[in-house]
Amino acid sequence: MTGVVTPEREKAYHEKLSEALLAGYNILNTGGTSVDAVEATIRVLEDSPLFNAGKGSVFNSDGKNEMDAAIMNGKNLKAGAVAEVMVIRNPITAAKAIMEHSLHVLLASHGAEKFAKEQGLEIVDPSYFFDEERYQQWLATKDKDANSWAGDSIPLPDGKSEKKYGTVGAVALDSHGNLAAGTSTGGINNKKFGRVGDCPIIGAGTYANNKTCAVSCTGEGEFFIRNVVAYDISCLIEYKNFTLAQATTEVIKKVAQLGGEGGLVALDNQGNIAAPFNTASMFRGWIDTKGEKYTGIFR
Repeated sequence: MTGVVTPEREKAYHEKLSEALLAGYNILNTGGTSVDAVEATIRVLEDSPLFNAGKGSVFNSDGKNEMDAAIMNGKNLKAGAVAEVMVIRNPITAAKAIMEHSLHVLLASHGAEKFAKEQGLEIVDPSYFFDEERYQQWLATKDKDANSWAGDSIPLPDGKSEKKYGTVGAVALDSHGNLAAGTSTGGINNKKFGRVGDCPIIGAGTYANNKTCAVSCTGEGEFFIRNVVAYDISCLIEYKNFTLAQATTEVIKKVAQLGGEGGLVALDNQGNIAAPFNTASMFRGWIDTKGEKYTGIFR
């Protein structure tokens, strides 16, 4: 995103977040599974150019869109993930297919795309992911050091700006008591081609366990991988009896201490919600069993 966030643009973010929340809620409200709810929620965000996933994915240093996604079922600890895919319209659905219809957890690049085709998932031409605004963001940074990953910026209410990562994710708890987590991203603008972040790494950017919680992360993936963020939160709850709020706050603090930026959404097996972040803004939202929802961008 470049320029000023107009009231119309901010409204569009809130509306799309609400649409995504309702997509998941409608599944849960009719007795559906947390896994299906997470997938449905993320698909809405992947199909929107507003967020850095699917249709809105940023460009890598080679001028292409490479996407990662992951999903995990807290009931049986099954998980599926894709990395470096370029022609799968909804990477989260491919990740779910790997979890449910293969013996593997993570498939990458052409192998993941071949599997998606075999599963009958929607395959698109790479041009589908072209977005003019994202392209202009890349042109503005492509001659810089590819390892600096100059992100697009989000203007803040005080007139300042910060990097925006835009990874999308969802966590859910269904009526059967099962947790699920999913994450999808286009990565970081001008990332080195072939770079894989925390999103498809189970335990780093995505994790769910019925004993504890479900977690989906966003931010500078390398720091989330090094801190094994999502799993660390689960461990603090399981082995140290931390509350969800205590565990998520502690782990995001560790990320910051190493110099990393980002945040996460998390949900425990009692329905408690946490969404800490160490940046000035993070797209987020939640909806309860009554259908009452909240969406937010800034602190």
